Amino acid sequence: MYLCVLDHIHQMFEGMGVPLWLTMLGRLVFPIFLFLAADSFHYTHDRLAYLRRHGNVCLMNNAFSTFFIIGIYICSWDLLAKGLRDKSYKELIQGLGLFLFPILSSIPIVVLAGILETPHANPIVVQIVAFILSLVPSILIAEGSFMMVILGLLFYIFRTNRMAQIIVLAVISVIAYLFDPTTVQ
Repeated sequence: MYLCVLDHIHQMFEGMGVPLWLTMLGRLVFPIFLFLAADSFHYTHDRLAYLRRHGNVCLMNNAFSTFFIIGIYICSWDLLAKGLRDKSYKELIQGLGLFLFPILSSIPIVVLAGILETPHANPIVVQIVAFILSLVPSILIAEGSFMMVILGLLFYIFRTNRMAQIIVLAVISVIAYLFDPTTVQ
């Protein structure tokens, strides 16, 4: 948590000359939080209650949105795996539906975000749209981008193989850096 605070201090006071090393230390935290979220999701006895805990906050651009979406994908993964194992079309369809939900929920976000870009938009409409956007679990607005959602899911999938988790972390870190070096978590 202390490292997370250092990252936030850098973000808030960067213009005042706060050193870059504060955010560099702070960026170590998010993958650790993702690992803990994926691991705790495996051990929870009530996954729905676990997801609801993250639903008590706005889901836009914070770590909880990412945890929530990872939880959805973990449920999807488990349903797909069980459906394949048991040859259950019902579970396969449910797993596929859960997998597509954060992707399809991005469509209204893209459309509604266009309203926010309108130069003469009514401020009340903008506030309503912003509120609606904060409630929609979308892979587009998850903190750390979809790469961190993938990382959290892969932490879950490889939870019994620490070496695979380390390799996944390294590979995703390199990919995230290559796409946008300023947002590497």
